[in-house]
Amino acid sequence: MRVVSLVPSLTEAVAVTVPEVLIGATDWCTHPAGLDVARVGGSKYPDLDRVLALRPDLVLLNVEENRREDADALAAAGVPVRVTYPRTVPQALTELADLLAALGVAGEPGWLAAARRAWADAPAPAAVRRAVVPVWRRPWVVLGGDTFAGDVLRRLGVVNLYDDDPERYPRPDLAAVRAREPELVVLPDEPYPFSATDGPEAFGGTPCALVSGRHLTWYGPSLAEAPGLLAAQLAAPLT
Repeated sequence: MRVVSLVPSLTEAVAVTVPEVLIGATDWCTHPAGLDVARVGGSKYPDLDRVLALRPDLVLLNVEENRREDADALAAAGVPVRVTYPRTVPQALTELADLLAALGVAGEPGWLAAARRAWADAPAPAAVRRAVVPVWRRPWVVLGGDTFAGDVLRRLGVVNLYDDDPERYPRPDLAAVRAREPELVVLPDEPYPFSATDGPEAFGGTPCALVSGRHLTWYGPSLAEAPGLLAAQLAAPLT
């Protein structure tokens, strides 16, 4: 089996479980550290010629990370593709298990079993907070409804004020975001690299929690650490 992954979280999942099958990944596939495979460009705009030159037996994609036209082009070239689209933590765990089984992994790897335990045993949040979750600025883009990250936050006691928006990633102006009167602003460090000096100043003193974008949005080995790490980060916002 020769696998090219165009999804950073799936790259990590495959690389730490069956590294011998992984032959290519995107430039954004940063985990595990020291990953030594062919690089095929970005996830949104991969170099399909490079992908095809690797003669993959399977290419991994995701509805949010990748473009439909690239999936169609690969399929038209005769390359099997596997497209993932989890919108909840249980869906992510199931899709990961199914993928690894399809790659010939016997039983669940330790990290996946640990992720199941971590989410099953996650403590009930002490309080529920109404929040907005920007994922980009210039222009502002916020987390909407029916998203994996939204389900992660919900399980940690964060109610997304844009959860009922018809857009999965709405683009309200800053005044509209402030008008929702959030009790908390959740600022992940990816895809936009929000930081203590880039983001909180826009929200007029509303507490801002700086969180790991990888643990909020990736579904892979990071799921085992995500409940504890994110809960700690959400509990210590900047004010």
